[in-house]
Order: sequence, then C-alpha cells, then structure tokens
Amino acid sequence: MIFTQIGLVLALAIVFFAFEYRSYDKRVLNIVERQVEDIPEEIVPITDQTVKPPPPAPVVQTTVLQVVEDDVQVEDVKINVEVDQKTQIEVYVPPVREEEEVVEAEIFTVVESMPEYPGGPEEMMRFIAQNIKYPPIARESGIQGRVFVNFVVEPNGSVSNVKVLRGIGGGCDEEAIRVVQSMPKWTPGRQRGKAVRVSFNLPVRFTLQ
Repeated sequence: MIFTQIGLVLALAIVFFAFEYRSYDKRVLNIVERQVEDIPEEIVPITDQTVKPPPPAPVVQTTVLQVVEDDVQVEDVKINVEVDQKTQIEVYVPPVREEEEVVEAEIFTVVESMPEYPGGPEEMMRFIAQNIKYPPIARESGIQGRVFVNFVVEPNGSVSNVKVLRGIGGGCDEEAIRVVQSMPKWTPGRQRGKAVRVSFNLPVRFTLQ
C-alpha cells in the first residue's frame, strides 16, 4: 500500500512538471550592427500670396448750392474772436418748453338734455337682449341678477370709460362691459345748447330661463 501511494505521488509530480515546462525559441541578437534608414526630407511648398488690387475710389457727391436773393434778411451772429484761456464762456442753456396741460372736459351727471340711445330705451333693451351672451360659468353656477354699469357719453355720441359699479361675478360683469362698449353712437347730452360729456348708469339684467 505504501509503494502504491509513492507511485501515485511520483506520477502526479511528473504530470505537474510536464504542464509547467516551457520552451522558448532561440534568437541571436547582433548589437553591433545598426541599420541606417534613409528618410527623404519633406519639402513644404511655398504659398503664393497674391496682392489684391486696391478698392475703387469712392464716388464724391457734389453739393448743389441754392442761390439766395439779396433781399433775404439773415440774423446777425456776433462772434468774439479775441478769447483766451481766462475768458469765462457762458454755458448755453436751451429754453425749457412748457408742457401743455391737457384739460379734460367736465363730465356732467345731470344736463338740460340727457343723452338718448337711438330709438329710445326700448330699442336699447332690444339691442342688449340680442347681443348679450350668458357666460357658461354663470349658467352652470346658477348666477343671475343685475350688473350696474357706468359709462360716459362723449359729445360725439360715442361710449367711453365703461366700468362696473356693482357686479354679480361669474363672467357677467365682463359681458355687460363688452355689450355696452359695442353700442352704436348715442344722441349726446346738451347743456346750454352745447354737446357735453355726460355720465350714464345702466342696469344689465341676467336671468336664467
């Protein structure tokens, strides 16, 4: 049994050394000899720089002189030639132009002849009913009531300065302003026979059916 084990150990050792054995090819190195490589010299071509011709001379525009008659009066400008460094020169201050204040015409609330919609109040209510659109938000929320709108009838009959005095929300206020702004020209109000600006209040009713 001992000889068998020794034989197995020897066989494994031989197999191990057989796998680990390496062989290399023999090479002869000649250090003395050197090979000289003939590398041709690269010649860089010289770029030809062409001289650009000068640009053409600019065209000189001639100034046409207007002949002024002798009887034209020209303001005399006095120029003091005898001026040295110690002379104090007054700084020119341009004149200040006064801005014209735009004065708005007075807005009346009550006049001798009040503004009137063309065709009368009934025609105005018909115009509002035909042009007004019930806002979807107000319809869904069940909002209804009256929106009080204030505006100014100008002397030419146009409507301006439209604003809501009391609203109900839900988009009804904006719709009332839109309808009033789209109105045709009114018959302007008059005070002492003159067309003036008149403030006017108008209730716009929103009713769900």
